[in-house]
Amino acid sequence: MLTIHAADEVRHDWDGAGVEAGAVVVEGGRVAAVGTLAELRDRFPDARLRTWPGVLGPARVHEGPLPDAPSPRERVHAVLKLGATTVLERYADSPELRAAADRNDVAVLRGPARKPSISETGRADLAVFDDTGTCIATVCAGRLVHRRK
Repeated sequence: MLTIHAADEVRHDWDGAGVEAGAVVVEGGRVAAVGTLAELRDRFPDARLRTWPGVLGPARVHEGPLPDAPSPRERVHAVLKLGATTVLERYADSPELRAAADRNDVAVLRGPARKPSISETGRADLAVFDDTGTCIATVCAGRLVHRRK
């Protein structure tokens, strides 16, 4: 199933300029296309459409300890609510945290943090932020895992 995630602006990475009225097409766990919403609706007319207010870009790498919570699952979910889909291995320091990350498709990164970006055929890890910097949606490996109401 194809899903188009559209936003006021889409950025391939957080340092570059964005595409106004942009969109990302997700197929399974991968990015199928990136462009303007108009062009992607023409190319993928049967795709499900999700529209978000704000800026859509690559999901973040959570570079510190996972937030405190009563369970490993809730600690991982707290990271997803921040717009991150990757954690550093040194902070996923127990078998329970690694298992919770694995069950939620959260990537555990060995070594230094990499700069996240959106690219065609890349893993569909996306985050949408409103004008206050609050994460309003997180897509992890193609699945919508967080949506602020």
